[in-house]
Amino acid sequence: MSRFITNLLFIFITCMAFCQSKPIDLNPKDTVIYKQSYGISLGIDLSRIVTGALDDNYKGFEIVADYRLTQNLYLAAELGTEEKTRQEDLYNFTTSGSYLKVGVNKNNYANWYGEHNLIYMGGRLAFSTFDNTLNNYQYFDTNRYWNEDNFASGSDIAENFSGLSATWLEGVFGTKVKVFSNFYVGASIRLGLIISQKENERFPNLWIPGFNKVTWDSNFGVGYNYSISYFLPLYKKKNKAKEKIEKLDSNQGEL
Repeated sequence: MSRFITNLLFIFITCMAFCQSKPIDLNPKDTVIYKQSYGISLGIDLSRIVTGALDDNYKGFEIVADYRLTQNLYLAAELGTEEKTRQEDLYNFTTSGSYLKVGVNKNNYANWYGEHNLIYMGGRLAFSTFDNTLNNYQYFDTNRYWNEDNFASGSDIAENFSGLSATWLEGVFGTKVKVFSNFYVGASIRLGLIISQKENERFPNLWIPGFNKVTWDSNFGVGYNYSISYFLPLYKKKNKAKEKIEKLDSNQGEL
């Protein structure tokens, strides 16, 4: 009996010595694989719909979309159409056309796991084709011999200028926040710089769809949008930041 107990103690001491030869990892590994959803978002610009409902001189519609390329980089685009009638001191005109903007957004917001919110900066290359219609105009005539009661004369016959276009660069700063399920609301401010345009010699481009008002002495323009969109997840990828943390933990455990 004593010999059996002696052998049992010998086996127990041998196992203890073998186990102590390996380092003890005091930092347990997280076996859960954290993944983030990648896919496409599609939505519409609410600001153009609301403005069109409140202003009889404006009609507009815009589709917004983005596709997640990496953890923080998104391919983004806007496609829209606008019609705007403006009354100036001496003339009234209508501009109508469509536009396309393509570029990228860089997310600068550090989401918790499972979140998909954005605070981003980005850029666009934009292109618009449109027509201008000069509805009526007047001009001041300093010779009052034939028109003693009024300085102004002009025409009420509409004149159309078609085949116009403009290209511009656009800087974007915006945000997009999840409200429920896969629905998001967003807002952005845009600063555009016209790099080329085609205009008629008799009537310059004073308003460009997608760019907004054009001033005489500047090629800069400002715009904005408020959107609601739906995120369609297509696949999932492991969070790269999480991978780095796991590698760091594993290296510390081997020391």
